[in-house]
Amino acid sequence: MTSTLSLVLAGAATFALTASVAMAQNKDPIASAQAAAPSAVSAKASIVQFDAKGAMTVLRKGTNGWTCIPDAPDTPGPDPMCFDANAGKWAEAWVGHKAPPAGAVGVMYMLSGGTDASNTDPYATKPTAANAWINTGPHIMVVGSKDILAGYPSGPTPDTAAPYVMWAGTPYAHLMIPVKTP
Repeated sequence: MTSTLSLVLAGAATFALTASVAMAQNKDPIASAQAAAPSAVSAKASIVQFDAKGAMTVLRKGTNGWTCIPDAPDTPGPDPMCFDANAGKWAEAWVGHKAPPAGAVGVMYMLSGGTDASNTDPYATKPTAANAWINTGPHIMVVGSKDILAGYPSGPTPDTAAPYVMWAGTPYAHLMIPVKTP
């Protein structure tokens, strides 16, 4: 795992999960992380988690270039995630409030679904009067390309059963694609 990816993951409070919280909630962090992507991806992915200060612990070193993280206990629903190296670069830019790298299209899996405080504000940490929690079912995200966003709806309360743009109008706009899981 590169130091760049380590920095993005360490800084992503949205994805933070402590070992003690996982144990207290009787969650297996590896099983939680693996639930985010098809087994062909997650079985060979690196599994990482974070403590309350953002320090990363590698629970399992992967061999396929993917990284998975377990559910974040501070959100209302399950949200484990797996992502490729390009999506890691995109996330690093998001966490660092920097422009995402050009030409680095990435894929993120969230097959357990996810929750976000806002569909319009990439830095919202809690819902406001204008933003309710967005609950999405199983989905994949395509990040790092504005070209693929044309023609897809966006807004504060999207129809999460159909593809839509999350965080439209920001450098972190990305395509959310619902999928049916077995």
